[in-house]
Amino acid sequence: MTAISEGLTLDQSALAELQGGFRGEIVGRDDHGYDEHRKIWNGSIDRRPALIARCAGVADVIAAVKFARKHGLPVAVRSGGHSFPGHSIADDAFVIDLGAMKGVRVDPSERTARVQAGVQLGELDRETQAFGLAAPSGIVTHTGVAGLTLGGGIGWIMRKHGLSIDQLRRVDLVTADGELVKASADENADLFWGLRGGGGNFGIVTEFEFNLVRLGPTVLCGPIFWPMEDSGEVLRFYRDWVAGAPDELMTIVVHRKAPPLPFVPEELHGKPVVMVVCLWAGDPDEGEQVIRPMREFGDSVADVCVSKPFLTHQAMFDPAFVPGRWYYFKSCDVDGLTDEVIDITVEHSLRIESPLTSFPIWQMGGAVARVGEDETAFGGRKAAFTYNIGASTATADGFHEEREWVRTFWSALEPWHRGVYVNFLGEEGEERVRAAYGEEKYSRLKALKRKYDPDNFFRINQNISPA
Repeated sequence: MTAISEGLTLDQSALAELQGGFRGEIVGRDDHGYDEHRKIWNGSIDRRPALIARCAGVADVIAAVKFARKHGLPVAVRSGGHSFPGHSIADDAFVIDLGAMKGVRVDPSERTARVQAGVQLGELDRETQAFGLAAPSGIVTHTGVAGLTLGGGIGWIMRKHGLSIDQLRRVDLVTADGELVKASADENADLFWGLRGGGGNFGIVTEFEFNLVRLGPTVLCGPIFWPMEDSGEVLRFYRDWVAGAPDELMTIVVHRKAPPLPFVPEELHGKPVVMVVCLWAGDPDEGEQVIRPMREFGDSVADVCVSKPFLTHQAMFDPAFVPGRWYYFKSCDVDGLTDEVIDITVEHSLRIESPLTSFPIWQMGGAVARVGEDETAFGGRKAAFTYNIGASTATADGFHEEREWVRTFWSALEPWHRGVYVNFLGEEGEERVRAAYGEEKYSRLKALKRKYDPDNFFRINQNISPA
């Protein structure tokens, strides 16, 4: 027998059988690289899995699922490793790691892309932008395509082109029984419905196929800055400005201490600011006209909303979400930026202490809201704005205080909560997962779970229990 973790042993011949037919790499606690392979994006999470199966292809994923099932091992699935609460790793678990599965195949004539589950957003963008195309995705290049998409996929071009799931054509998925199935609008349509927002509850997606849209390679985009003490006036003007905004305009409002980055004027470094970050997914001249009122409002201290490569803009937030820092988030959707919501936002933003804390308020609506509420599992189609209140520190120093700031801020907004984006949830329990979908969808998802994973084999996630 071989001890693979505290109190967990496996027959040596069973482990050898898995390794013998495995094209990737099986990493145990005593193996070189174990500590590196168990690292995830959120540095506040330090977990020690029993084994890590670094899959090289679909056959490896199938073998790993069957092995874990046969030996009763709890399974965590890792694609990009960007899960806020760290669901891609777990103590004493068997981690099925898809990070090495990096294939991307773009068909520019059909405007489609086939994307393996280990691909990150920046890697996908580089391949699609070579043809002036894009798939709707997120805002940080080292986010995994898989986790982002399975939760819905909000990002810079969603108001014009929908969520990531709204351009999803089909998936290949390994079930809890180790079978490879396809899901699309025409094949296993019930599963396809649940995968578009239901997360990793129904299996391991090994490949996605997306429709691509025309975009770039140059777009009008970037932030406009004001001193944070002007945030109340800025938010009230912004609220009225975006009320009738065309779909081509996407904005994210950010409160933080200005980072020491090349595009930020040196005199602002370390100063509390509010930023309205824009992207115009259309004709730049028209975009200039639409954005001008926001540019001209009040006493802005910097304006770097200019035409630049879409790839450059997609990487803009990377320095704010560096792997290995300590992060904590709580999120909620709201129906609008009422005066009360704005006052609470300003009050708590002025209390930010860490120079690394940066929290976005996402403008929703547009194409996202025009998809029928029942067409996908994703909740929040009718949200006006999504708050993702996040704190960050370089190490444990100061983390407790920033975490309490997040919790206090989130609690102050509680009377205005209207659901939550599942990808922004932490470890918050069943009621919060239920809130991400609403009662009707949650019941439908539970029925789907009973069909495809009745034993809750895939449970280290924002879990939808079959019980």
